[in-house]
Amino acid sequence: MAEVLIAIEVAYATSEQQALIALDMLEGVTIEQAIRASGLLARFQEIDGADIKVGIFGSVCKLDQPLKQGDRVEIYRPLRHDPKEARRQRAAKEYHF
Repeated sequence: MAEVLIAIEVAYATSEQQALIALDMLEGVTIEQAIRASGLLARFQEIDGADIKVGIFGSVCKLDQPLKQGDRVEIYRPLRHDPKEARRQRAAKEYHF
């Protein structure tokens, strides 16, 4: 059986820059394998390989999920601020007399 290549992308962004790496990989490749092949772990030292959060087109996924043709893997950064707490603080400022 012939090996089939699929075209995928791996994306990561900081507040200063973004990276979108296009790869052709063997069918059956996992998210984790694609991230390692992208070189983004070496390029962005802040990505924690042990506690990485990822998704495909905005849907959170596990690292062992196989990829399909055209998938875009997104590496998520941790939130700097709790969104609920930020809303509370904004509301307190708006309604403070």
